Amino acid sequence: MGKEDDMRNGEVYDENSIKALKGLEAVRVRPGMYIGSTDTRGLHHLVYEVVDNSIDEVMAGFATKIDVTVNPDGSVSVADDGRGIPTGIVPEEGKSGLEVCLTDLHAGGKFDQNAYKVSGGLHGVGVSVVNALSTWMVAIVKRDGKVHRQSYKTGIPDGPVEVIGETDETGTTITFLPDPTMFETVDFDFDTLQNRFRNQAFLNTKVTINFEDKRSEKRDTYHYDGGVSEFVKFLNRTKTPIHDSPICINGEYHEKDAEGRDRVVIVDIAMQYTDGYNESVDSFVNTVSTPDGGTHMTGFRTSLTKSLNDYGKENNLLKDITLEGSDAREGLTAIISIKMADPQFESQTKEKLGSSIAQTAVTSIMGEKFKEYLDEHPQVAQTILKKAQSAYEGRMAAKKARDATRRKSLLESTSLPGKLADCSEKDPSKCEIFIVEGESAGGSAKMGRDRAFQAILPIRGKILNVEKTRQDKLLDHDEIRNLTIAIGGGIGRDFDISKIRYHKVVIMTDADVDGAHIATLLLTLFYRQMRPLVEQGYVYLAMPPLYRVMKGKTQRYCYNDAELAKAVAEMGGPDAKLNISRYKGLGEMNPQQLWETTMDPDQRYMKRIEIADAMLADQLFSTLMGDDVEPRREFIIEHANEVTNLDV
Repeated sequence: MGKEDDMRNGEVYDENSIKALKGLEAVRVRPGMYIGSTDTRGLHHLVYEVVDNSIDEVMAGFATKIDVTVNPDGSVSVADDGRGIPTGIVPEEGKSGLEVCLTDLHAGGKFDQNAYKVSGGLHGVGVSVVNALSTWMVAIVKRDGKVHRQSYKTGIPDGPVEVIGETDETGTTITFLPDPTMFETVDFDFDTLQNRFRNQAFLNTKVTINFEDKRSEKRDTYHYDGGVSEFVKFLNRTKTPIHDSPICINGEYHEKDAEGRDRVVIVDIAMQYTDGYNESVDSFVNTVSTPDGGTHMTGFRTSLTKSLNDYGKENNLLKDITLEGSDAREGLTAIISIKMADPQFESQTKEKLGSSIAQTAVTSIMGEKFKEYLDEHPQVAQTILKKAQSAYEGRMAAKKARDATRRKSLLESTSLPGKLADCSEKDPSKCEIFIVEGESAGGSAKMGRDRAFQAILPIRGKILNVEKTRQDKLLDHDEIRNLTIAIGGGIGRDFDISKIRYHKVVIMTDADVDGAHIATLLLTLFYRQMRPLVEQGYVYLAMPPLYRVMKGKTQRYCYNDAELAKAVAEMGGPDAKLNISRYKGLGEMNPQQLWETTMDPDQRYMKRIEIADAMLADQLFSTLMGDDVEPRREFIIEHANEVTNLDV
């Protein structure tokens, strides 16, 4: 491919398109500024940055295929059939465009408006940041009839760009190994990556993404002709829609900038209501997820609520009520995808859009097209309005229930549940609460705890499945009401993270099927009704030991079968006189044992619950806790070999 191919649609993409701003040292000093964090979320962001560059080639019309491979050594390869990063000498820099792109911060074709009209890799820091945070990286570029190669160590080239062969193909392949000194973990998760690639294929109907994990031999291919409509159908596969097909709204918004140039925003929306109570509305800009929303999400929500109120009142379907946004979105699954030049985000990780034109564009197109749809589909409109009115009534009932709970607690001169053994410390950042399965284990925990900073709340049996319950019914359930009052932040739409009483909320259940079910019910409650608790990392799973191995007065606790085998071997082997106890429940441990193994901050092992991908978490809870049995069965079969420590 030559320069004449680069100039399709007037776009020029060569070494003259590369603009540079110096310096990679700061990336290794403060990596969180560039990738959001150094935990599993930041690790996966490395892959997203590289793949986003390939997606930009797809959106520009120059690529149709992306191959992503997790290699046996933990490195990742991303290959596309785009134009290939320019390899000629950048005049201002005196070195190859490839080297400039991969070693200089804020360098790339995204800064040249003739190279990319629409781009997800907005800031041009993506691949260079990945390079800086990798032990090594290798770039191979097929371009201008040649195969070019350059390798790097922690962002520093091993040598100049070399020509290693000839080819009639084009494209770029980036392979990198994350630096373990930069991250808390360097173990990539197949499901997290799979979800990201699937989403991008839904948003780009022309691309085929092949994903392979050579560590587990898992592989999959993603290509969807149906776009965002097919995306919504996929998200609703575990739910029950209340109208047959997703509502599709799309269009282009044009306005002139201060210099008279045409600014275009392409809007593509699909939405479908279900009989559930949770909303699942996800937004994207240039195919990059914006989990914190932004101006395009504001435009959608405002227009949706106004359109339903206007239609309901014009057609006498809403009697003396005005819907709020939460009423209009109850049970809604929607995808808002926009594409635009030069979007403005609030951070490098592109999690919240700030461009004002996006709000105007979505509000305008949504307002016009959704009204047309409602007018042309009166039966669907009535179904949606009936659902929204039911949500309004549920919200009012929930408000009354909360008010009654507050009044009742005041009349009884107590605001904390009687079963709660609270701690004496009042600073939430120093306090933790253990939610313990069963009265017996709760009693042991109360006696074994450190009363200064540890609170204990026993729960009896399985709590209500909040995935299938409207909020006004939740506070009628004793255990959920006790949990809500004890934690202190409220519940549902009124949850206030600043009012919580503990910064560690620890779920402590037995290591059996019932314990796993109780833990899942509690996690569903926290995610659906107290979501900031999970988002800010305040929710933990206690990990009590499964075994105790004793030899004379020497004892060791083991948390899985591998640790047990190791302990047995180190304490004399199978022929030694060992006393091995298998704990089937927390209640089998006395207070001292429970403290030593599960509650002592100096010795315990706990798992913090994190949301690496909000959309994936939403799908997981819908699958595990929804009404549809088949997707849950498929999930269990697929992940059965990953289960450990399950006593059936």
